[in-house]
Formats: sequence, C-alpha cells, structure tokens
Amino acid sequence: MSLTDKVNIELRAGNGGNGVVRWRREKFIPRGGPAGGDGGRGGSVYLQGVKDNTKLELYTGKNVIKAPSGEAGGSKSLYGQNGDDIYLEVPVGTLVKNLDTLEEVDIINSEPVLLLRGGRGGLGNIHFKSSTNQTPKQQTDGKPGEAGNFIFELRLIADAGLIGLPSAGKSSLLNFLTNSKSRVAAYHFTTLEPHLGKFFDYILADIPGLIEGASQGKGLGHKFLQHIRRTQILLHCISLESDDLMSDYETIRNELVNFDPELGKKTEQVILTKQDLVDDEVIEKAKKIFPNAWVVSVLDDGSVKNISDKLSNLLENSGA
Repeated sequence: MSLTDKVNIELRAGNGGNGVVRWRREKFIPRGGPAGGDGGRGGSVYLQGVKDNTKLELYTGKNVIKAPSGEAGGSKSLYGQNGDDIYLEVPVGTLVKNLDTLEEVDIINSEPVLLLRGGRGGLGNIHFKSSTNQTPKQQTDGKPGEAGNFIFELRLIADAGLIGLPSAGKSSLLNFLTNSKSRVAAYHFTTLEPHLGKFFDYILADIPGLIEGASQGKGLGHKFLQHIRRTQILLHCISLESDDLMSDYETIRNELVNFDPELGKKTEQVILTKQDLVDDEVIEKAKKIFPNAWVVSVLDDGSVKNISDKLSNLLENSGA
C-alpha cells in the first residue's frame, strides 16, 4: 500500500456562542428581571493516535477543518449548547507542527491530545444585575476558538525497515515476504514513497532507495531518513550484482550517521540479494566481506522461506 505521509491543513476550534439579553415574562409585570443565558462553549480540536498508517489520506484535499461553534444563550437563563469536540485520527508516529507558532506535538500513543481549545461562551445579562442596575442590557459575545495552520508529517513507525541503494532488491523482498504491491523495476529506480507490508504481526517498510548525499537533502533524502528514525530494525539490502559491495554498504551507513548518529546504533541485518543472478564464487566472496549476512533470491521459495524464518526470529528476540 502506498502512503500519504504529509498534509497541510488549516484547523479551527469552534467559537463560543454569544450571551443574550432576555427578560423574565411575568404576569402583570411589563418587564421582569434579567433572564438572558450564557452562550455555549465552542468545540475543541483533539488529535487521536491510531495504529493505521493510512489515516493521513483522510485529510488530503481538505483546506479547512472546523469544530462546531457554541450556540447563543436562551431565555429563562438557559445556557446555549456547547459545540461538539472533534477528534482527528492520525497515525501513531505523526509529528504535528503549528506553522504559525512553530509549536510541535508528537503523537506517540493513542492518548487524545488537545490541539486547539474552543472559545468560551459569552455572558448573558443575568450576570450584570446589581443593586444599581436592576434591568441590565449588557451581554458579552463569545470568544473565538483557537486556530492555526498545521502540517501533519508521518514519521513512520515500523518494526523493520528495508534500506539500501536503489535497485538493491528491497521492493521485491518486501513483496515476497508480505504479499505487498510495491512497484518493482529492473533499472536504477527509486520509489517515491515508503511502502508497507504486514509480516505476521509485524510491520515491514520498504524505505525508498537512498543515494549518496541524502543526508544533505540530495534527492528526497531527508524525507526518507526521517522515516528510518522510527524504524526499530534495519534490514540493509545489498545487491550481489554490485561491483563494490563494501562501498554500497558504507554509502548508506555514512548517510544514516551523517543525518542522525543515533541511526548508526540501530540493530542492523545485512541481506545480500539477487542470489540467482551471480555465480557461487561471487557469493562466497561476499560472505567473506559480510560473514553474518543473509543471502536470498526471491525466485527461490526455499531461500525466501529461510529468510522469513530468520527475520521472524530476529523480530521476536528484539522485542519489536
């Protein structure tokens, strides 16, 4: 499945309802005492984290989302009805930034987070009666709700992420392990967005092919390196067709560490891909360079089954 990982949207909490000027209607009394009620509170905007990485798709194409405003007060000192709060579901792992104030909210669990508070309701004329003012005509209007322009950015949380240079075989491996539908190309092709697949009870992510200079923003490097920050285990894919396996490996490792030194501390498993395209001599040389690497051909069911078993054990033992 493809992934919408960034949306811009204007959000507005509801305005408070106005207080009103009203009078008690009593028999034989032209005008009774004040009886104007307060306005209702405007609806607030909450963020609700959910374990569904596709939720940002709900907000694509929407320019403004508003919570309902509170109703005006009524006669007989009745309060206006409060506006309903709204809860915007976003994937756990979403960073929400207010572009006006630069404040950030990181959604790390399913606990609702108050983002924008609804406006207070205005006061009705019942509040303005005094010994010197028995028939007050004062009231106050409701306060506006908080508002702002926001960017929602999903920083992917996955149990394991497949990384490597373009054409390292990540997409093919993801497809075979998870029955995903990530696009595959035989040429030097870089996917434009992460793809996800479910591997038993785990989530695997095909992180688009990184290139040298990604940590300085070359290509779409920064965008994809942000996703790797939230990935627990790195599956580093290297094509056995490469003329220099170590150079390929070090290119990616350098980009990770240059972007964020913490990325270099993540659990990593090297996977040598495209076993079917090289001879045994090439494979043996590669194993000397990467003694603990897994070797796989997606055209060999036994090979894929072997990798699947090893990956299952790795994820289980890592506590992912």
